[in-house]
Amino acid sequence: MSQMDAVRLLLIFSLIAPSLSIGEDVHLLEFKESLQSSSALDSTWIKGTNPCNQDKTWAGVDCRDADYQSVSALLLMNMGLNAVSEDLDIESLGNLQNLRVLSLENNSFSGPIPEFNRLSSLKSLFLSGNQFSGEIPPGYFEKMGSLKKLSLAKNKFSGKIPESLGKLGALMELMLQHNEFSGPIPSLEQKSLEKVDFSYNKLQGEIPQSLSNVAAQAFAGNADLCGSAISKQCNGQSSSPPSPQSPPLPLPKEEKGTVSGMTKWIILAVVVTVLLVTILFKVKKKDQDFSLLVKEIPKENLDEAVQAVQVHTASTNRRSLSSSSHRRSLGGGGGGNSYNAMGSSSSKSRGSNNGKSVNDLVVINEEKGVFGLPDLMKAAAEVLGSGGLGSAYKATMANGVTVVVKRMRDMNKLNRDAFEVEIRKLGRIRHMNILPPLAYHYRKEEKLLITEFVPKGSLLFVLHGDRGVSHSDLNWPTRLKIIKGIARGMGFLHTEFANYELPHGNLKSSNILLSSNYEPLLTDYAIYSLISNTHSVQSLFAYKCPEAVLYQQLTPKSDVFCLGIVVLEIMTGKYPSQYLNNQKGGTDVVLWVRQAISENRVAELIDPEIANTADSMDEMEKMLIIGATCTESECGNRIEMREAIRSIEEVLA
Repeated sequence: MSQMDAVRLLLIFSLIAPSLSIGEDVHLLEFKESLQSSSALDSTWIKGTNPCNQDKTWAGVDCRDADYQSVSALLLMNMGLNAVSEDLDIESLGNLQNLRVLSLENNSFSGPIPEFNRLSSLKSLFLSGNQFSGEIPPGYFEKMGSLKKLSLAKNKFSGKIPESLGKLGALMELMLQHNEFSGPIPSLEQKSLEKVDFSYNKLQGEIPQSLSNVAAQAFAGNADLCGSAISKQCNGQSSSPPSPQSPPLPLPKEEKGTVSGMTKWIILAVVVTVLLVTILFKVKKKDQDFSLLVKEIPKENLDEAVQAVQVHTASTNRRSLSSSSHRRSLGGGGGGNSYNAMGSSSSKSRGSNNGKSVNDLVVINEEKGVFGLPDLMKAAAEVLGSGGLGSAYKATMANGVTVVVKRMRDMNKLNRDAFEVEIRKLGRIRHMNILPPLAYHYRKEEKLLITEFVPKGSLLFVLHGDRGVSHSDLNWPTRLKIIKGIARGMGFLHTEFANYELPHGNLKSSNILLSSNYEPLLTDYAIYSLISNTHSVQSLFAYKCPEAVLYQQLTPKSDVFCLGIVVLEIMTGKYPSQYLNNQKGGTDVVLWVRQAISENRVAELIDPEIANTADSMDEMEKMLIIGATCTESECGNRIEMREAIRSIEEVLA
């Protein structure tokens, strides 16, 4: 080969390589074309655009390789997608060389399991909540040696559990519950295995000894299983119960059985332990009848109780609101007030959204139109309250759009560029139970975050305020709808921000807004990574969980604790004392619920306003036990977010 030929080849390869690296849009669109219903993807999956563009990432596409230029995860859950498995274009997914995570959860896919085993580099495969059916070939997983997490739950799979699962040396999580699997459970010897669930299938025979330490709940709903894990000898006689491996408050089972004497003693021991820890760390409430609502909280705690009821302004006759809400102008002749409220001078603002100047308002979500700082400065405004992270204002602009402006303090953990990347991620979120920000304003001292105004207000106010709605609106089906919406929103955040230490970090009823039809909208999420390590970060509700109080540790399970508090609050109608810094007032819902469960008084916990729904009492009790399990004080025994969501979804109205 001549030197000239070599040069030509180099030029050809230099031209071809870039085209190969940006061709993932074509492969994704090929996969989309194989779907019968894919309208949720239409607005962002556009040919010729870059799926990994940080300014406008394709819905459900995650790019987390080293240079953020290649698709690493497809997170297509809860999108109303529909297809028969034989029609799915698996080859197009195989062309995504860095794809490691695939989630199609909670859609309407049907047919036998697709040939996802051709994607040999997958580390996580989530297919739960679909209509997949039929048997899975015994050797299906043999070539998926990298697989760490597999969820096939809530489908219609039948036949034997594939023996090739035992050959997945890196497997950590296996979720097969709520299918129609039959036959024995295969031997799973992997030391990496952390969580399994075989419940509610048609499995038979002895549970392998390698799974003897797994909690009995993981095998529930399989009448023909036996073994030490469920204290049932394979000759049909019960053996002595083993040492408890599961959390002291298991998730509710479909069948109610009598509680054994041993179990009662275990529960009593746990209650005593929790009580001692509670006393040691001064979280035991003073009011033992647990009857205080928000309006009965001592006067010194009123501002703290309502400081984050950020978007309700209709009621003016309650002392808790009238003490913290008043009208003021952000501009229009009140220049001084404008500067004090917004933290920025309108005379220096240009209203641009290009992000080039510190005086610009950067619009990151144009669903409510494009506006600038001058529009906010001229708006009539109301102070909605203040908290540990800053103050909030309601502003109605001349174009009729009403927004909430939050002045956030101590958000200096990241530099300007990194801050913008994180905020734009939030602005791209599209989920029916998440309220994304519309715009932001960057200043070194403080930041402004602008979100849509939601008239009905927060869950905290609807539950504990002068509700402004008929109490009959907060019936059991409505409360279940709210809880399930919160759970789905949390599931989305824990998938979308799976690499975050705290995907939400500040879940509480004051940060849950309600739409006109009582659909919950989560706010103040994923901001832990933005807040400097000062006293402000301590105001995040995740810092109230036991592991943070005792050991200054935070994990994604801290969000599970926060979810549990909200569930207990909704089901009991009590204002949690956990929301207050000094815990003087309200109800210690965690301790109260645990005591009642240990004494078989679960029905007494239900809010009297829904307790008359007699035909749903069993389901309401299930939900209470789920909330209690989410608030397990020992982080290691607390359930995962995915398991909490699954259990909530199974509760019926």
